[in-house]
Amino acid sequence: MQHVTLVLVDPTNAALIGGLAGVLLGSMSVFSVRVSERSQRRMAHPPAAPAIPDGASAVLAVLGSSALVLDRGERVVNNSPEAAALGLIRGDRLIEPTLLTLVRQVLRDGEIREVEVEIPATAHRAPNWLHVRMAPLLDAHVLVLVDDRTSAHRVEEVRRDFVVNVSHELKTPVGGLSLLAEAIADARDDPEAVERFASRIQLESARLGKLIKEIVDLSRLQSADGLTEARRVRIADVVREAIEISQVEAQAKDIRIVERVDPATVVDGDLSLLVTAVRNLIGNAISYSPAGTEVGIGAAIGADAVTITVTDHGRGIPPAEQERIFERFYRGDAARSRATGGTGLGLAIVKHICANHGGGVSVWSREGQGSTFTIRLPLPEARITISHPVEGNAA
Repeated sequence: MQHVTLVLVDPTNAALIGGLAGVLLGSMSVFSVRVSERSQRRMAHPPAAPAIPDGASAVLAVLGSSALVLDRGERVVNNSPEAAALGLIRGDRLIEPTLLTLVRQVLRDGEIREVEVEIPATAHRAPNWLHVRMAPLLDAHVLVLVDDRTSAHRVEEVRRDFVVNVSHELKTPVGGLSLLAEAIADARDDPEAVERFASRIQLESARLGKLIKEIVDLSRLQSADGLTEARRVRIADVVREAIEISQVEAQAKDIRIVERVDPATVVDGDLSLLVTAVRNLIGNAISYSPAGTEVGIGAAIGADAVTITVTDHGRGIPPAEQERIFERFYRGDAARSRATGGTGLGLAIVKHICANHGGGVSVWSREGQGSTFTIRLPLPEARITISHPVEGNAA
């Protein structure tokens, strides 16, 4: 006969044993879940590519081009400051879709690519033109080299537009001269007609000569990086010479030129170029002012610049045209410009002369109240030779 021994367990001990068992089971469950999560993450994200050796990073730092290195996860793992300045990356991501497409192609086939890319304009930046080269690097990365060609592209556009505009502007007077020559040949038995056509030829020849001169002047100004030799120039000299050149035009329209120039106003610059700039502004004011009015010229030393102002009492410039009047060949009223002999280059020349002197030109105008053009030039240096000293004030 078997004996069964009953062991009575204390209720408190039973509770402790049950709690320990629950903790053990819970810990095993959490461990299983974490192991499963880690396994899933490894399957979803492959291991990161090997780091770039220090030597390679040093080479990227001294490259002349903007440089980026991306891994197979398309993450930017190295970049030069220039690449960030171009706005191509945000965080560790390449945000330009065109370049990202090329990176994926290189990752896929390992082929080197070299392309010209236009980055479209946005609300915060103008369009950019980039020369891009891409190549596999260390079997796990892509090297992207970017050269910013925006400035060169814009210079080429300006040159191309300039040639087109010059060709167009020259076509009109040359065609007119040809027609007038034919008219003289047909009217050789009519002395009055010959004289009339000959005077027209003289007028068209003068316009053509003026246009060619201004084209040459503008081309020379655009190709110059700045003044080759600056001398101390009295603004009174500049204004006096510009007024003397303009007197014939002013008298023909009974326009009085009033000059108020501080005799102490001086700048560092080129006298002949400054005379051209002021002369162009005076001529522009005379052309667009009614007969019997005044054109005022002032000059003074300000806190941060020397200013020269030319004011007229003409019909004013519409707001939509004020932003464009300094463009080459731009003429708001083409018919009036033809009547006054304007070429559309005068204000563009003023703009470039001011830029070459380190300054600028601006306009204030209101329709029916006239216009004021203001040239701003840097204050002169402490010491420099004075060019063409003036005796007395300009009249």
